[in-house]
Amino acid sequence: MQLTVLDPHKPEQDFPDLNKALHEPEGLLAIGGCLSKKRLLNAYRHGIFPWYNHDEPILWWSPDPRLVLFPDKLIVSRSLRKTLRKIFFQ
Repeated sequence: MQLTVLDPHKPEQDFPDLNKALHEPEGLLAIGGCLSKKRLLNAYRHGIFPWYNHDEPILWWSPDPRLVLFPDKLIVSRSLRKTLRKIFFQ
């Protein structure tokens, strides 16, 4: 299966169908594009997320199964809150 290359000058460009994500490496869907607000919102709405390192192309992932967190339904244990406070508010 061939990987889709996204045009960095067309943030409105659609992502390929999620069924076209590679099995190895698991979930890799597309490469390239840009990190514009428009493209990121489109990606997140479809369960796609970018992985970016400076001086490397953007990789777009959609592993199956995907984890989806619903903030209004998230229950954070007391111990996790304590750990987060230590990490972020020292």
